[in-house]
Amino acid sequence: MLDAALKLAEERGLDLVEVSSKSDPPVCRIMDYGKYKYEQSKKAHESKKKQSVIVVKEMKFRPKTEEHDLNFKVRHLEKFLKDGNKVKVTVMFRGREMHRTELGERILQIVAEKLKDLGVIEQPPKMEGRNMSMMMAPIKTGK
Repeated sequence: MLDAALKLAEERGLDLVEVSSKSDPPVCRIMDYGKYKYEQSKKAHESKKKQSVIVVKEMKFRPKTEEHDLNFKVRHLEKFLKDGNKVKVTVMFRGREMHRTELGERILQIVAEKLKDLGVIEQPPKMEGRNMSMMMAPIKTGK
């Protein structure tokens, strides 16, 4: 059977390719293997071209960050969201600041309020050790 299939493929100038080796008997196909590999690489290249890479940008704050500094950093976050990147906003606590975590929550609420037109909160504020962070994703706009 195998000899006949190989002879038939050779007569046509094509290759005998095993499609499924796990079935009993194994399934084979007569095709131009070089052309098949080329088409597969083209499909992979096209799908890779359409996929978008999501980058997570991070901006760090402190509980005592003043309003001017906060506004300055929020402008950077606006640019990140406009570029289509996700944003991780982190408030870092040191020493006795850990007893006043509501200051960090307030800063994250202010940032979320200022960025509500450009992004949505993907992960609400939560404590991770000495840091409180939240994730924001850009709002998808129809093109």
